[in-house]
Order: sequence, then C-alpha cells, then structure tokens
Amino acid sequence: MKRKIIIIAASALILFGGFTVSNILKESKKVPVKKKANNTTTVFVETVKNATLPIKLTTTGSLEAKNRVEIYAEVQGVMTSPVGSFKEGSSYKKGSTLVSIESDVYSAGLMSQKSSLQNLVTSALADIRLDYPSAFKKWNDFLSQIDITKPLPQLPEAESDKEKMFITGRNIYSTYYNVRNMELTLAKYNIAAPFDGVLVEALVTPGSLIRTGQKLGTFIQPTIYEIEAPVSSSMINFLKIGQKVAVTPTTNNNQEWEGEITRINRLVNSETQTTNVFIQLKGEGLEEGMFVKTNIMATEMENAYELSRSVIFDTDQVFVVQDSLLVQKTIEPIYYNEKTVVVRGLEDGERTLSKLPSGAYSGMKVGIYTPQ
Repeated sequence: MKRKIIIIAASALILFGGFTVSNILKESKKVPVKKKANNTTTVFVETVKNATLPIKLTTTGSLEAKNRVEIYAEVQGVMTSPVGSFKEGSSYKKGSTLVSIESDVYSAGLMSQKSSLQNLVTSALADIRLDYPSAFKKWNDFLSQIDITKPLPQLPEAESDKEKMFITGRNIYSTYYNVRNMELTLAKYNIAAPFDGVLVEALVTPGSLIRTGQKLGTFIQPTIYEIEAPVSSSMINFLKIGQKVAVTPTTNNNQEWEGEITRINRLVNSETQTTNVFIQLKGEGLEEGMFVKTNIMATEMENAYELSRSVIFDTDQVFVVQDSLLVQKTIEPIYYNEKTVVVRGLEDGERTLSKLPSGAYSGMKVGIYTPQ
C-alpha cells in the first residue's frame, strides 16, 4: 500500500515539474517589446551671411631665372678652358669666356684665306689704276688695312657697274665673304658670358671632346626671376599686365616678395581649362628652382558666401536645414579655392551644412548640433 502511494506522489511531482518547465519555455519565446527607434541625424550647420568677398587666386610654382641661356656648341674640338673652370656655381662677368675650344687649325686656315685675298687685291690694283683711276685709292687703302691677325676691314663700294663686274671677275668678292664667314665661325670657338651670372649646370670639363650641337651647360642671371602660374580661364579677364602679386615661400610664410604680372598666355589648356600667367619678381632670398606660393587679388564678388568644398555635390547642389529636414538647393559656384568655394544663391539666415553626413538625402530628418 505504501509503495503505491509513493509511486502516485512521484508521478504528480513529475507532472507538476513538466508543466512548470513548459510555462518557462513559452515565456522565453515571447517577442521582446521594441523600443521606438530615433531616426534623427545630428548635423553641423552654419548660418549664411552674404557679403562682398575678395577673389584671391592662389597657385604654387617654381622660380626660374628670367635671363637664362642654354649653352650649346656650334663647332667641334677639344675644350681648352683652364682646369677648374666651368663648374656649377661659378660666377662670370659679362664678356668673360665661359668655354674655349681648341681652334689653332681653323685659325691657321683663316689666315691662309686672308693672305689669298691680299694677293687677289694686289694683282688687281694695276688694272684698277689704269681703268678706274678714281677707285684706286680706296682699294689701295683697303689692301693696306688687311691684317691676317685681325678682322677684315669694310669692303669698298663699287662706284659703277663696270667696276663691280671687274672686281667680281677677279674673285675678290667671293673670297672676301668666305673669309668673313670663317671669322664668324672662329668666334664660336670661344663662348662668352652674355651677362653677369652664374653657371647652374655644367655637362663638360676641360679636355672633353666637344661635338657640334652638344649641350654644354646652363647659365643664368640670379637677380630677376619668373613664376609660371596656372590660372582658371574664367578668371583671366580679371587680370592685367602690371598687376602686383604677393609671393611667399611654401616653407616660410613670414617672408614675402612683391611680384608683377608681365605676361598672360591666352592659350587655354584643353584638359585643365587653365592658362598660364607669368609673374616677375626680384629680391633677397630668391633661388633658382625654389617653390613659392602666389596670391593674386583678381576681383571682388558682391552678395557671395564661402563654403567648404566638401559640402557641395553634383557640382552645384547643397543641403540647407528647414523645419528639421534637409532641403536640396541649387547654388552658383563662382571660384574654387584649395578647400573652399565662393558661391552665390544662398539667402541670408539660411542654415547650410558645414559637414556633409553619410547617406544624406533630401527630406532627411535632422537635428542641429548644439555645443554643450
């Protein structure tokens, strides 16, 4: 009897435990109550206040000497300049020799041709005295002035066609101009400095064999420099020759020079839609190849506002905040700076985005960030 009672009690206990576990499992399967999502995005804005804004064209470029000469050889020979000369950084006065090329053989040939000219004139003098007595003195003086070690004197002018034909028949004209041509060629064996300056590139040394057409180096005048600055073609009409330009080094904004626009290239680059403006300047601290920044005051734009370039999309669209919603608005970009753009089309008091949030769209609900 006791055994039956124990079995019945155990069964009841098992049933009660199963019912309890079942209820617990049902409760665990209930869907949790969702909290109402907050779909408002916090944005950063700025209040528009239109004004008259200066349009400052800022570009960078490297300095290049205005007076710059690429030195090339027009004759062939061995370089005979003094050892140690023609080195980068060497200074030369105007007229001093930059490069000297061995010319002994050519010089000897020139003197031989001058001697031949002397013989031709000498042999013609007797006939000139008889047939053209009035011309004898000038040709005799010409002969006496010929020195094979010096440049030829000026050739006398013929007084008549007969005299001219006579001189031509004696081969005097052709010999004279052949000698003059050789004199001009001989001068090319010595290359002189065209102005006071510095050698910034040297590609040969004394003893080198120089060939015709070979580049020898680069010579500059380190006093006046030019900058080639690319400017948007839309701004060219606001610039003029003689306009002053502020120039600063890219590494030190405490130093400044005053430049001047000297040339404006009217050819527009088809890829960048820019054209080159050339700015001339001089002063202490300027060096060939130095990178500098130019600030050109082009004009002033009335009723304009300056925005960050990052908030403009589709070229001419921005978002403004109206009644806690983003509203798309069309603006007119006037000029792009490095990080900002001057625009028109915004109204005073409008709140435009200063930072464009991810996934922004027209009608998006937003809240304006307020500093704590």
